[in-house]
Amino acid sequence: MIGSGYVGLVSGACFSDFGHEVICVDKDETKIAALEAGRMPIFEPGLDTLVATNVAAGRLRFTTDLQAAVRGADAVFIAVGTPSRRGDGHADLTYVFAATREIAEAIDGPVVVVTKSTVPVGTGDKVEEILHELAGDFPIAVVSNPEFLREGAAIGDFKRPDRIVIGTEDERAKGVMREVYRPLYLNESPILFTGRRTSELIKYAANAFLATKITFINEIADLCEAVGANVQDVSRGIGLDNRIGSKFLHAGPGYGGSCFPKDTLALLKTAEDYETPVRIVEAVVQVNDNRKRAMGRKVIKALGGDAKGKTVAILGLTFKPNTDDMRDAPSLAIVQSLLDAGATVRAHDPEGMESAKAMMPAITYCRDAYEAATGADVVVIVTEWDTYRALDIKRLGTIMADKVMVDLRNVYPAVDVEKAGFAYSSIGR
Repeated sequence: MIGSGYVGLVSGACFSDFGHEVICVDKDETKIAALEAGRMPIFEPGLDTLVATNVAAGRLRFTTDLQAAVRGADAVFIAVGTPSRRGDGHADLTYVFAATREIAEAIDGPVVVVTKSTVPVGTGDKVEEILHELAGDFPIAVVSNPEFLREGAAIGDFKRPDRIVIGTEDERAKGVMREVYRPLYLNESPILFTGRRTSELIKYAANAFLATKITFINEIADLCEAVGANVQDVSRGIGLDNRIGSKFLHAGPGYGGSCFPKDTLALLKTAEDYETPVRIVEAVVQVNDNRKRAMGRKVIKALGGDAKGKTVAILGLTFKPNTDDMRDAPSLAIVQSLLDAGATVRAHDPEGMESAKAMMPAITYCRDAYEAATGADVVVIVTEWDTYRALDIKRLGTIMADKVMVDLRNVYPAVDVEKAGFAYSSIGR
């Protein structure tokens, strides 16, 4: 498993738990040393225990030596990062192609090379070209096998997937991949074999569609506020239609994280390159960017239209609960708009504060929600961590300078907060 970040580490640990022998590779010596000592580079529930169990069983190892790891392997997975490239939004494939070249130098027999990284259509063709150019005459098959892991629920998603997508038309590679995923196949998890380019596109299409559902319900939430309707009831009403479904219809401050922002941009770039514009996805990206800034304005409105000299308590910084991931989190835009308006910001997050400090050094980080709220003019729920779902509202009222709550995740019924004397605003209600 080349790359021991989020996808590589979770996938490697789960594969080893299936009984396979897995070596996770990373160039970062500090990360590998930490993993060998049992320290996880990311927060993912249950990952530390899973890793420890399989290391103890001798099925999972960590190394910086890519060539030694690749030699003799039946399958080599590329799970390195593909961040958005500065300037044009295209996926940066530098790490993918660098890993491919190193793999080519190490290949000493028949092997299946699998792109687990999220890559644009046609990347597998280039990977195959590099391998055949540099690795000699060994039988090499290149497979696309996109991941569909939700941060915070990744282990369950890997072990109980909706589907396993495998892009290859090579019969030997199909056999190897069936064996790799055999434990899931026995559990009747559907395996979808497609062409490689189709597999690459499935990942982007899936994420773009889910991002569209989120953005759609966020715009409906704005309409609900304008007409006096309740977006949560609207979501239930349309979600009960099994053609639509209830998932990803929770209104909020916009999507963020490691996948949706970069994958929608990469899909737009691919469509542009092939002169087939995807207007719906263009609109999704624009609406989502605008929405994050609008949430800052919503907080300022709750402060009477002027945030200068006011103190704002932000509860939740990561883009979603049960992760420490700050990538494209709505909190980044919200906090910046509040700072620009002259507010002082105090914040708490159960797992994301260390990552957030590098991105938002100008705010105060607190040990819990109540410390953040002390002396605040408004408390804002940005991420729906469980720890914020049962706050002592009366206690908040006694420690805050003013009783104002902005609930960007619709965690609380308005009546419960207003009963405690708070001015309360939420999303689409």
